[in-house]
Amino acid sequence: MLHRLLSGDLPRSHALTVALVVVLVSLAFAPFLFPGSQSLNVAAKICVFIVLAASYDLLLGYTGIVSFAHTMFYGIGGYGVAVAMHGIGATWGAMGVGVALALLLSLILAVVIGLFSLRVRAIFFAMITLAVASAFAVLASQLRDITGGEDGRSYSVPAMLRPSFRLIEDQVLGVSITGRILTYYLVFFASLGLFLLALRIVNSPFGRVLQAIRENEFRAEALGYRVVVYRTVASVLSATMATLAGVLMALWLRYTGPDTTLSFAIMIDILLMVVIGGMGTLYGAVLGAAIFILAQNYLQVVMGKLSAATDGIPLLPQLLHPDRWLLWLGILFVLSVYFFPTGIVGRLRAQRR
Repeated sequence: MLHRLLSGDLPRSHALTVALVVVLVSLAFAPFLFPGSQSLNVAAKICVFIVLAASYDLLLGYTGIVSFAHTMFYGIGGYGVAVAMHGIGATWGAMGVGVALALLLSLILAVVIGLFSLRVRAIFFAMITLAVASAFAVLASQLRDITGGEDGRSYSVPAMLRPSFRLIEDQVLGVSITGRILTYYLVFFASLGLFLLALRIVNSPFGRVLQAIRENEFRAEALGYRVVVYRTVASVLSATMATLAGVLMALWLRYTGPDTTLSFAIMIDILLMVVIGGMGTLYGAVLGAAIFILAQNYLQVVMGKLSAATDGIPLLPQLLHPDRWLLWLGILFVLSVYFFPTGIVGRLRAQRR
């Protein structure tokens, strides 16, 4: 059963299996294991970014396509929900309209970019996607009446997903089952389903062709596979997953703005997650997203405690000051790439072999 659920792509490492089980259990029971709004927010972000990193790995790791337009599709999902909810109302029907329009727009853009750009060399394709993503970010900022401009757009969600909603009066394991908890589990199960779907795609005959194109596109073309068509389909699938990730984040935050969806910093974060976890291994997206989001949210707190504990030691408290958390985050990532050139998953699987 597990073999079929994972599409035959088992972790193939005891350490990796343990790490994946820890992440899965922690996310599945996050409302009960880690009480507090910050912990739940971190868990929800991990779920969304697992989908986002996995969708990008489908491009970079499995197909060999370097794209900088991924946050554009992520933003389209968020803005689709925001515009529909704000304009039509906080109903399930409005959410459905927003999701459908976002998916349609992402599909059109992915096909256009794929057909017109994937015939060029990799560096030129990367520059084209960067230009398109930048143009979309500028457009989203200027269409203030629709998107809210630089301030973004806040909106209400269906009543069942609001914090004031109570599914049952009694608490479950000391936790009230509110609309916030229901929203979290909507995000969790949707992310789990999308990840399993991505596993199925990369382990299908279609996924094998993508890997063949990544290794040698000229040989794949010589064998009769239309490389442009396969790359375009991969781009569409990746864009669709990124759009749905944007939808999930929009439902969780109840706000969509340029900084939360279209920022180039998010694109760099996604790239780091994929590289650190391991390109060409969707399990790397799980570990990369979990480690990165946890470091973003808790490294500063840990450094503050270390700085206080080393008070009196020359220079060390200043180096460990919480304001320097980005410096240490960068150092940690440089070290991880140096010691894990194939990513964490690649290293763990190599040790197993």
